[in-house]
Amino acid sequence: MSNVGPVTDTSWVGAAMAQTVPWVKTVGITFDETTPERAVVHLPDNADLHNHVAGPHAAMIFGLGETASGAVGLAAFSGVMDRATPLVVRSEIHYTRLAKGPLTAVAEMGRPAGEVIAELDAGERPEFTVSVRITDADDRETTRLTVVWTLRPNR
Repeated sequence: MSNVGPVTDTSWVGAAMAQTVPWVKTVGITFDETTPERAVVHLPDNADLHNHVAGPHAAMIFGLGETASGAVGLAAFSGVMDRATPLVVRSEIHYTRLAKGPLTAVAEMGRPAGEVIAELDAGERPEFTVSVRITDADDRETTRLTVVWTLRPNR
């Protein structure tokens, strides 16, 4: 059984991701909020990252969403990182509107972290889903992303 209590201070998550995931720093992603339930992450408008229609390239949009999902996962499961590694299992993306300008991704955990940790404690390899909504500067949705993660037990 896990003796890890709820994570209360997750203000370090953005800085940790910028340090350990070079792409995050390279494209200028910033973090507004990171909690075990939700993360709010931003991608600035940068012409060097544009596509053929003068908006963020699809790879940048996907990367923003995946980064937001990773931030909420790191905040939720930082207490068990010594015994499990978070890995993406699969993802699905829906582009709902042409993205232009700076983007914001809001990632939300699909179920309580405690349930996932209980499965890890029971010797399972748990999966958890993070839903991400990406919007433009006018708060219009441009993209939806679903990312399924697992906590792979360290052996």
